Amino acid sequence: MMHAARAAVRLVARVRFARTGLALSFAACALWLAPVHAESKPESKTESKAESRAGGFQFGVIGHSFKTGADETVLKRAIAGATQGNPAFVVATGVKAVSEPCSDKLYTGRHALLNASSVPMVVSLAGSDWSACLNSAGRSNAIDRLNRLRELFYRDSETLGAKRLPVTRLSSSAKFRSYAENAHWQVGKVLFATINLPANNNHYRAEAGRNSEYEDRLVANRAWLHRLFNLAVRQQMEGLVLFSDGDVGLEAEPGFSLLARFESKRDGFAEPRKQIKTLASKFKGKVLLVDTQVVQAAEKEPSIHWQDNVGHLNLAADWTEVRVAPASATLFMIKGAAEATP
Repeated sequence: MMHAARAAVRLVARVRFARTGLALSFAACALWLAPVHAESKPESKTESKAESRAGGFQFGVIGHSFKTGADETVLKRAIAGATQGNPAFVVATGVKAVSEPCSDKLYTGRHALLNASSVPMVVSLAGSDWSACLNSAGRSNAIDRLNRLRELFYRDSETLGAKRLPVTRLSSSAKFRSYAENAHWQVGKVLFATINLPANNNHYRAEAGRNSEYEDRLVANRAWLHRLFNLAVRQQMEGLVLFSDGDVGLEAEPGFSLLARFESKRDGFAEPRKQIKTLASKFKGKVLLVDTQVVQAAEKEPSIHWQDNVGHLNLAADWTEVRVAPASATLFMIKGAAEATP
């Protein structure tokens, strides 16, 4: 009887031991298999797409929204449209219409509107913002108003907006302390920059003794363009984008024929046009010129026109979105438009 009881106890102990051993074996297998399973997990389609888009991004451009008058609603709608796709930044060309007053109150209101952008906002001045301004006596007040815009919109080394990007201004150079509106910044392997070239013939004034602003800015812009292209070459940039109000005319002048530009009126864009053409020919990357000067045969849909490595985008629309695609032949394309080889 006692022998049978002892045998039963030993049997129960063996069963418990076997169960414990089996459980430990399963746990060990699970621990051993877990890291192998995690390491061998195939890459998801989302991760694959993210890698394929590496280096690509998009930015928005707001055209001069005051072509037909003082309608702030148009500007508000353009800001909403340009910022909706979460671009890297947005560039707005111009803050007011010619018919609007050149007052501090209006400048301050437009600054607040643009500064409320959800993405980094860059302001590129238009001629209507300052060059056509008159004082109470009916005389030109352009220089005073330009200086006021500089104080208000370009007071530090950042863009406007809730989110901001650092920028480098021409005013960081002691020789060109006044020219804060000319700024450059970088996203990926592309250098972006604004340059003050107002659409009304670059604010060239034919009247004797009244052209000092144009001449001084010509010198500043010359130094600025040299700095930009030298920086792009030195850092091996894939592209350089220049934003301005006026069209320098590269697309209309494929060569340097003197007869084609022989006019009684001086061409205010002649020097920057020739300089950009020369510097671009020595640059291995793409150069994109973006302006909002109204042309007679403006296309309904914005498109980039290429000559060699220089593209021209004339933005007659309220706003558009440009995609930067490093793997593409042109580097820049209008979002949704088919890529065209230059």
